Amino acid sequence: MMNIETNKIMGAVFGSLLFVVGVNVIAGGLFSPHKPAVPGYDLPAPEEGAAADAGAAAPAEPLPVLLASADVAKGQASAKKCASCHTFEEGGPNKVGPNLHGVVGRPLASHAGFNYSGALKGKGGEWNYEALNAFIQNPKQAVPGTIMAFAGIAQAKERADLIAYLKSVSPSAPAFPEASAAAAPAAAPAAPAAGGAPAAPAGGAPAAGGAPAAPAAPAAPAAQ
Repeated sequence: MMNIETNKIMGAVFGSLLFVVGVNVIAGGLFSPHKPAVPGYDLPAPEEGAAADAGAAAPAEPLPVLLASADVAKGQASAKKCASCHTFEEGGPNKVGPNLHGVVGRPLASHAGFNYSGALKGKGGEWNYEALNAFIQNPKQAVPGTIMAFAGIAQAKERADLIAYLKSVSPSAPAFPEASAAAAPAAAPAAPAAGGAPAAPAGGAPAAGGAPAAPAAPAAPAAQ
């Protein structure tokens, strides 16, 4: 009796296994995945010229061009980022940083009563527009060793606006540099002579056909 029951159980187990295997085989035949020849993802091709446009970084505008269109009011708003450490009015007190009234054009580390870092004292020079732009962009890179904790302003237009505001509170500030010279394109190379004829060889080289060139006339003496 036990053998019959055992056989029934074993038969049921084997039958179930055969059913599962059969279902897997049939499903694999119906839904077999398509395997590409080369593994990877099928990505859409970029539009023509898009890769070149994305790779080419826009050239930065020269500082004189940015200063020519700078907005003093926007610069004053940006200066609020500095108000916790600096004052801007004439005769204003030093705080964590020195008073910045008249900063444009004055020597570095020269405001009376403020204890500057050794790095800034040893830098030398004056706060011209290029120096201010570099320092406002990244103080620690412009003056390694400075104790100024400000991270800097990355946007060139915002820096130009802030510099314009600093100029407005600096009575002795020099004028902005000319924007026209910075924005002028490079001169084009000289066009070849009409007809594409090559320039005459220098140094009295022989003319075509092997005939020697005529000697050059002596130069006239310079005016005394």
